[in-house]
Formats: sequence, C-alpha cells, structure tokens
Amino acid sequence: MSQSNLQTPVSRLGQWLASPLNPRQYLELINPLWANRCCGEVVAIRRETDAAVTLEINPNHLWNGAVSGQYVRLGIDVEGVRYWRCYSVASAQMPTDRTFSVTIGRVDGGRVSTHIQDALRVGDVIALDQATGDFTLPTSASQTPLLFISAGTGVTPIAGMLRHLRDTGVEADVVHLHYAPDQRRCLFAEELAAFNQLSSFRTHQLYTRADGAAKSSSHFSLQQLSAICPDWAERKAYVCGPVPLMDAVRQVWSDGNLSEQLTEECFQPVRADVPTGAGGQVSFWKAGSEVAGAGDKSLLEVAEDAGLLPAHGCRMGICQGCIVTLKEGQVRDLTTGDVFGEAGESIRICVCAAAGDVTIDL
Repeated sequence: MSQSNLQTPVSRLGQWLASPLNPRQYLELINPLWANRCCGEVVAIRRETDAAVTLEINPNHLWNGAVSGQYVRLGIDVEGVRYWRCYSVASAQMPTDRTFSVTIGRVDGGRVSTHIQDALRVGDVIALDQATGDFTLPTSASQTPLLFISAGTGVTPIAGMLRHLRDTGVEADVVHLHYAPDQRRCLFAEELAAFNQLSSFRTHQLYTRADGAAKSSSHFSLQQLSAICPDWAERKAYVCGPVPLMDAVRQVWSDGNLSEQLTEECFQPVRADVPTGAGGQVSFWKAGSEVAGAGDKSLLEVAEDAGLLPAHGCRMGICQGCIVTLKEGQVRDLTTGDVFGEAGESIRICVCAAAGDVTIDL
C-alpha cells in the first residue's frame, strides 16, 4: 500500500492534534485540496502504451485554468523529496472544465517518470504550478490552414489542440504527420486514426520501425512532406518531438525562409557545440563542497550528481525555476555557446555549465 493511501482523515486528525499548525494547515489535514498553494488530486490514471500513462488531475481553487497545448509544472514527491517536471496539457480545455490531463512517457533512468508510472495512485495529491506557454492554436483557427508534425510524446500538446478543435466543432483545415516506431508504441493511435472521419482533418501515422506495408520509407524529409502535404508552405506549422525531428523540420522551414510560420515546442534544450575540456571546478557556496564540472554538463546535473537537490522545473531554461546566483567565475550557456557572468548575476543552472572554475550560491 502506498504511503498516500495511509493519509486517511483519521491519520490526518492525529497529526492535527499532535502538531501546532495555523488554521489553513488544519483544513489541509482534513482535505489536501484546501491548501493555500496550487495542487491537484489525481482522479484517473489511464495506461496508453507500455511506456506511457495519462493522468487526469482535478486542481484546487487556486488553479487558473489552461489552454490546450500549454504546459504545466507538476511537483512529484519521491521518497520525501519534491521534484518538479513540466508536462504538456493533452486534454481539450473548455471554459467549464475543472480537470485537465497530461500524458507522461517513461524516461530510461528517470526518477520522476518512473515514480509516476509505477507508484502514483488515484487519490494522490500533487503540487501544481500555473499553466503557461504559447504552443497554442491561433485565434483564427477556422480561417488558418494548420500543419502539425510530431513524434513520440511530442504528440501530447498537439493532441490537446486537435481534441479542442474536434470538441468545439471548429471547421479547421488540419494536416497532421505523427512519427512513431510502430502502432503498438504510437500514443493515441486509434484516436488519431479516427480524426480522419472529420471532413477537415487529415492525419498520417508514419511508423519508422514497423515491418510490412505500414513501414514508412524514411523519417521526416522535405520530399515526404511535399508528397503528403503539397501546400505545406502555406500553412501555419507546429512541431514537437525529439531533437532530430525538430532539427530536420527547422531546417526545411529555414531553407524556405518560412521560419516565422513555424511554432516549436522542445522537450529537450537545443545545445550548442562546446569546446572539449572547457569545464572547471564547481564550488557550492552553501553546501561547502567542490566537484569537477565538465564543460558540456549543466550545473544542475553537476549539483545533482554531488547529492544536492536544487529547485528546478523544465530543465530547458524556459520556466526560470532553477535560477541561482553566481558568486565567482563564469559560465557557458549550453544553448548558445556564449560565455558570460559577473558576481551577483542570476543564472539558469539547467542550461549553464562551468567555463573555468565557478562558485554558485547553492
């Protein structure tokens, strides 16, 4: 039985009587959703594939709502430590909706995704941050031809937008290319195929490792795109998926001088080339420890390897949840390759690495 299942009203009452708490904390012991911080109860868990689950979450009164395609930070407690991770809203969000869903794939060696897959239970209460992000539909979706390109779990924010269009009855002109290894590992395979029953939707599931007739001849390419969607250059395009797909799509739109028509959602930071041996000694000011930091390894990863647990969120330099003060030295921005830094400057440790010896306020 999970620890969360032991948090019954009786056990919470016992904690109440044994602990000096403020009035709001007394209410939280009775019902965790009455907390004075944003949180949500997991009300359903659906297995999508062998390596992915969907969580349906009922947030408390502090939740401001979401737009399909945005992302939200979830605070997941693993062995007494809270870890923050960002996940895209995969549900069609209507003005009256109280719940929302996220679909989470298992990451090999991932502490949080493994816990969600194997240990999270219906009834568990998790911490939430407000939804954010601009990977959303245009306001004139019914008048703007749309093209979606996704692979793997990159389909989750796009699924949210497709579901929103379907459920609101918007007659949008939509073409969707989704790449997966095979049908068994394709998220929402049946639902994506069902979108073709709508007159204005055309979805294409492209299996890169499947045997037989269902196998696509190649991964994403301009030739393949032009064959499936000849008017691709005239559409507002969205792409989300692994780095190789993102790079390939970005290059096609750049070569066509169409970059402004492409909206991207990255699950991993795009990193610049880093000179070999460009790291240094990393000193943690508060912890009083020092370790070697490679020039291509983020300070967040260096800190975690050293046994520290700094606050963070997206791990991509977007959410600003990992900002730390630089005490001494300089750092390299892994997304641009630029070296910068002065004492007292705030840095994002998830996308910064040591550029020589450096001291940070951790």
